[in-house]
Amino acid sequence: MDLLTVNDRPGQYPDSYYAATTEQQVLRQKAEGRIDCDICIVGGGYTGVSTALHLAERGLNVVLLEANRLGWGASGRNGGQVNTGMRLDQESLEGMFGVDTARKLWAVADQAVSTVKQLIADHGIDCGFKPGVVHAAHRARYLGHERRLVEKMRKDYGVETLTFLNRAELHELVPSNFYHGGVLDLAAGHLHPLKYLLGLVTVAETGGARIFENSRVTAIHGGPRPRVITDSAEISCQTVIVGCNGYTGGLLEDISRHVMPINGFIAATRPLSPDEVQSVLRRDYAVADSKFVINYYRLSQDKRLLFGGGEAYGYRFPKNIAAMIRKPLSQVYPQLANIEFDYTWGGTLGITMSRMPYFHRHQGSILSASGFSGQGVALGTFAGKILADAINGESRVFDLLAALPAKAFPGGRRFQSPLLFLAMSWYALRDRFA
Repeated sequence: MDLLTVNDRPGQYPDSYYAATTEQQVLRQKAEGRIDCDICIVGGGYTGVSTALHLAERGLNVVLLEANRLGWGASGRNGGQVNTGMRLDQESLEGMFGVDTARKLWAVADQAVSTVKQLIADHGIDCGFKPGVVHAAHRARYLGHERRLVEKMRKDYGVETLTFLNRAELHELVPSNFYHGGVLDLAAGHLHPLKYLLGLVTVAETGGARIFENSRVTAIHGGPRPRVITDSAEISCQTVIVGCNGYTGGLLEDISRHVMPINGFIAATRPLSPDEVQSVLRRDYAVADSKFVINYYRLSQDKRLLFGGGEAYGYRFPKNIAAMIRKPLSQVYPQLANIEFDYTWGGTLGITMSRMPYFHRHQGSILSASGFSGQGVALGTFAGKILADAINGESRVFDLLAALPAKAFPGGRRFQSPLLFLAMSWYALRDRFA
């Protein structure tokens, strides 16, 4: 199944709140003919554009190829949360990789969030960044773990930006009886993801990167001087960077075996009244809860509730996204069960078996970063710097991430659809009955 075409109109942004509230971009030209460069980047999301930005500022000749529009994929459709840490908590990482590696991974994730904030500040990117993410526990028995984790992070990692919230304290911020408590993370934040991405594009182009849209890559040939092929161009370069995440498809089979696409869905309500805002989020924080089929939400700058959630069991978007999202929304906020949705949309991200990002060196001259498992705003952005550093001979962080054990999904890309169905069925049942 071709995820670049099965759910969307090629070359057009989805009908999302983000696209509707972003200044219309001039379509960049399609790659044509023979093109020579130092670095060819495949994918116009956070990873690709950030790599182009960091390489261009070092004076390298960079070409970026995007199959559709810049930010067309998950980078322009996601929940907008800039989360700290990896997808797994530090206690889990210490158990999996040892304390020393876990500490290094925390440092990477910490730098990722700092990089996002610094890029926004340095370049005046108007993306409405706001600090604060609440991690809400939908089971009372999770609170002991949450409290221990906050204490551990303070004691062992020196983190002072996490606050444990009991039920009453959480309800002062998130007045929903669905939750029993949680953690407030003031180092994390939220933003308009498409405006942020396009702000990075402006910086990259100002630095000299050449960026092409509607230029789908059909093949990559390795070797001493790799070649990247589209239907109308052939790019010759020294190094290829692949940053397509859930939309990699069969372009590089190694990524396809280790990174599984999974769909997410978001609805934007009509603007809320002041009283409705107070009944939903009393501070302008984002929320992500403890369900495996996670609910995540925040207020937009014009006070809509942007609510992500719902269960999807295949790669085709459901015909009625609104009905699917209303179910979890009504659990969290019964008073909004019938609220009008002005926009609903879906998108595809990439997850790994371990939920750790997948960095890999293919045939020496081809590098990739993907599988951010829902942490892509920060980690995808920082991946661009990591890749740029590796190309410049500073590969310490790239090598750390590439050395993490990575299991391939059973059956490879051919069996990902039935595997996704089984996994989502199991975890949906676990959320309901565990």
